Amino acid sequence: MKYVPDWLVYTLALLAIVGGVFSNTPDQDAPPATPDSIQREGATLPPPSAFDETILVRVDSPKDGIGTAFSINSDGNWLTARHVVDGCDKVALLVAPDRYLPVDTVTVSETSDLALLTASPSLTPVALDTSADLRIGSYGFHVGYPQGRPGEAVSRLISRSKLVTSGLRRGEEPVLAWAETGRTSDLTGSLGGLSGGPVYDANGKVRGVIVAESPRRGRIYSASPEAIGDFLAEQNIQPLGDRPIPFAPESYGGSADRARQSLQVVKVACSVGENL
Repeated sequence: MKYVPDWLVYTLALLAIVGGVFSNTPDQDAPPATPDSIQREGATLPPPSAFDETILVRVDSPKDGIGTAFSINSDGNWLTARHVVDGCDKVALLVAPDRYLPVDTVTVSETSDLALLTASPSLTPVALDTSADLRIGSYGFHVGYPQGRPGEAVSRLISRSKLVTSGLRRGEEPVLAWAETGRTSDLTGSLGGLSGGPVYDANGKVRGVIVAESPRRGRIYSASPEAIGDFLAEQNIQPLGDRPIPFAPESYGGSADRARQSLQVVKVACSVGENL
């Protein structure tokens, strides 16, 4: 029998182990990588089109839950997503541990997933930018209370999409699609609870309201700046915020914490029926 050196046996075994590790297929539930075409800020985002991707969302009967809202002026006006508060018998804003401020009025949009809340004012409203000047690949910073606790995500703008709702409420609206590129380190799974939260740009100005997510695809969807502007104009509301908090991909967690600590961004609680 021909002699085989021990070192050769060990080498072959090691190569087999390494080959097995790197031949494993990636987790199919992990968000896909950000497309190469948006790795840097580029072309201006085009207007809504009939060829935009369609996102289907079902709206069911209201139930107890949580979401996010943010202050837009010193008059006590707050923005959130319509599905967070629509049909709730009682809505409140969490401003400190176990301390909720009651929401006086809730006004929902008939054409988009947006709602206006009236409550006690915040001293640090966001700087809201409702212009349509957006660029593919620009960063978006999503701040709020995913899963009911403080958290945030960072993304790149990839396109416009069309959000189609069915069930309790039917309609369609143009939204912005963001490819998630990072999030709070210990935050896994769904971003539920982030709905209604703001999407900040790198300059700290709010460019959208979070309305939906696609966890499997790693996408976050927000109401467009134009939809926000139209809704506020219908309600004769003037946004006012002149001290934006800058955001950056390497330090967005600290900026998000400041937005929550200053009560610029707060948790929303919805109560239904006998649970009041």
